Amino acid sequence: MTNPDALLALAVEVATRAGDELLARRGQAGAVRAKTSATDPVSDADEASERLIVDTLLAARPDDGLLGEEGADRTGTTGLRWVVDPLDGTVNYLYGLPAWAVSVACEDDAGALVGVVCDPTSGELFTAVRGGGAWCDGRPLTVNDPVTLEQALIATGFAYDVEQRARQATIVAGLLPKVRDLRRIGAAALDLCAVAAGRVDAYYEDTTSRWDWAAGALIAAEAGAVVSPLGDGLTAAGPALHTALRAALDEAAAGA
Repeated sequence: MTNPDALLALAVEVATRAGDELLARRGQAGAVRAKTSATDPVSDADEASERLIVDTLLAARPDDGLLGEEGADRTGTTGLRWVVDPLDGTVNYLYGLPAWAVSVACEDDAGALVGVVCDPTSGELFTAVRGGGAWCDGRPLTVNDPVTLEQALIATGFAYDVEQRARQATIVAGLLPKVRDLRRIGAAALDLCAVAAGRVDAYYEDTTSRWDWAAGALIAAEAGAVVSPLGDGLTAAGPALHTALRAALDEAAAGA
């Protein structure tokens, strides 16, 4: 049986090393290309970070599966799969904004088993093992609860596709009058860690990929958040807020 603590240690190692690589490349990200749209960039820095992570993981655990944002896709034989976002918040990184991170999760057939989100700019390291709580640099994390919808500070994000953004804007227009305020940080992994740390009360986004949230969703859940699917993304909030937020989102979406 695989030791989750050993998997966590490996995830910490690769996320931290990738974060150091990205810090060293700041301002020198190399060539930048478009992916799904003209506003969805990938840089040489993204790809170098993923190569470092994949090479290190395969050297340590050559039979595990892999799924990475920049192309890593490998079926393993151990029942474990690493889900990697080598640079969550590429636009922020390219613009010199501090909100970007490296996200590494290891999944089994029950979902994420370990999760690590490294924030190189702040130096913070968020970690979780399923059933073992969530932590930031050795400090336990707990979501804000109870919080009413009217008092809730909500994080969200937007798609790159123009039509999806227009729909999401309509949802924001319906939700904003019902909550304290909204925040758009630009990195889903950090949004979920912010929920875990009580820096926001909830997060929702309906157009994300698994690598965006695999680690962060486990960290939020282990900090006490209720995490539920939302379209291609998810919602994460404290237990008292979650039901009211989902109802408000459903109502807003009905008018979108």
